Formats: sequence, structure tokens, C-alpha cells
Amino acid sequence: MAVRDTLDRPLKDLRISLTDRCNFRCRYCMPREVFGAAHSFLPTAQTLSFDQIERVSRVLADLGVEKIRLTGGEPLLRPGIADLVSRLARVTGIRDLTMTTNASMLAQKAPALAEAGLGRVTVSLDALDPDVFAKSTDARVPVDRVLAGIEAADRAGLRPVKINAVIRRGVNDDQIEALAERFRGTGCVVRFIEYMDVGNAQGWDRSYVVPAAEIVERIDARHPLEPISPARPGEVATRYRYADGGGEIGVIASVTEPFCGTCTRLRLSAEGMLYTCLFAETGHDLVPLLARGADDEAIAAFVERLWRGRADRYSETRHERTVVPLKVEMSYIGG
Repeated sequence: MAVRDTLDRPLKDLRISLTDRCNFRCRYCMPREVFGAAHSFLPTAQTLSFDQIERVSRVLADLGVEKIRLTGGEPLLRPGIADLVSRLARVTGIRDLTMTTNASMLAQKAPALAEAGLGRVTVSLDALDPDVFAKSTDARVPVDRVLAGIEAADRAGLRPVKINAVIRRGVNDDQIEALAERFRGTGCVVRFIEYMDVGNAQGWDRSYVVPAAEIVERIDARHPLEPISPARPGEVATRYRYADGGGEIGVIASVTEPFCGTCTRLRLSAEGMLYTCLFAETGHDLVPLLARGADDEAIAAFVERLWRGRADRYSETRHERTVVPLKVEMSYIGG
């Protein structure tokens, strides 16, 4: 039975950041003025080894974790990633092994990832228009390369491919209908995400938030939608299907409709810090245990104590706060 926190939320999901590096500079995650040429990323020697990641994953699977998502930064920048996927795919108890990527390298790597045992991928794509995409990512990667990565993932069987689009008022909200239309009927699932105040670098302003209800209303006006039930407990996206059978979309409404009460996620940073919330102010260091050769029981006890004391519900209390906390950056622990 899964270990539960103070709000009776089970530990079911582990998100593993493989690197804090990324080749995009999206404003809501890694704005270039903060993550520029002078920024110090983690030295390779400080990142967890594949042996350590595999070991922690096995221990957490014994505590009830059933799903692992590989994130970053950009996880495909981590050399030898197919080897890690192969190891994690063999961990007893893990039923869902996924990855979130910007897909800039996915066209080349999708076949090997599928062969290694990756189940599916989620691709970050905020715009189809080349100019809007370029401004959003602040990178010399054309949107066509991302689309090619999505198609390669689908061909390789990494399905359903999910598309994550962070929507910001006046920035890319004109892309909502285009994104829905582009992937309607393809088997890919677009998930529209409200702009969240993750980290400290982005200068979050609520006026940029496009409520999920507005997004659904706009798509529904073109293609009628019907609500459908979550695929599993703890799912963050509210799901809708096209009434004519054209597939489905999802909305993630952390700002206007917080879902803290069903959150089952624990996050592991690339250097071995555990975070119990996407908006966490502090992490909990696993490295001393790993470095001194602690056994699996000691690591399990550490994680169990951490989770049993968990009381995070930032999104539900966001607007009650008078002081904005210093939060861990999203590029450090993944979205």
C-alpha cells in the first residue's frame, strides 16, 4: 500500500530531472536574461548517476510509486538516456514510464527510446506560428523540427503523444484554436496549461493567465466538447472529447481550479534533491545517504518520513499569501 501524506494523498508519481540544462530559453521557465552565458549549470560530476537513479526508483516503487516521468531541463540532452530508460522500464511496479521533452532532438531519438521501453512522450509546444514559436522559445530551433519529433514519436509507438501548451494572454493565446485544430483527429492530445508562477525568474503576472474555462469555451465554439472522466486518480488535466469523435483535449488549471488535494507527485532533481511540490521553497538532500552507502531500507525510511510529513497545497493558498516565497526553478525539477 502506498505511503500517504498529512492530507491522505498517496505517493504514486516520481518525476526525475536528468539535467538542469536546456537548449530553449522559454520566458516562463528559463528566460535568457537569467539563464544566459554567465549562468552556472550543474557540473556533470554533481548529477546523479544512472545507477543511483535506478536504485532510488526501485526503492520508491516499493513505497507505491507506479509512474515515472523523465524531465529536465531538456532530458534528451543527457547522454546515454536510452540506457537509463531500459533500466527503469525493468523496475518492478512501474506501470507508466514517460518523458517530457521539447522534441528538438526527438525525431532522431524516438525509435531508440521506444525500443528501450519508454511508454510515451509529452512534448512542450506553445505555438504553431513560426514567429510566435521563435519568440516563445528564444532558440534557433524551427517549429518544424518539433513537429517532426512529434510525428516520429507517434510512428515509434510512443502514444498517445501529448502536447503541452502554456498559454499566456497577449503572447500566444491566438494559437489556442490553431493547436486544437492541428492535432484534432491525429490521436495526439493537446493539453492547455494556465500560466503558473513557478520559480522566481519569470516575473509572473496574473494578468497573463488565460483561464482554462475560456480556453474550453473557445474550442467548444468551433468543435463541441464533452467532459470525460480522468484516466486515473491524481490526473492533473481536466479532459474533454470532441463530440464528433475527433479525439480529446485537456486543460490544466492550477491557477483558477487548483488540484492540490489529489497531487501524488514527488520530484527528484538532477543532483539528488527531493521536492514534495512544484512550488517548493526547499528540497531534501538524498545524496548524503547515497554517498555513505546507506541501504535501501534507510533510503525508504527517509522518503517515507518526508512524504508522511507533506502538507503542501501552494496553489490553493496562492492568493492568501502576502509574501511571495522564493521557489525552486521549474528548469531544476521539471514541470
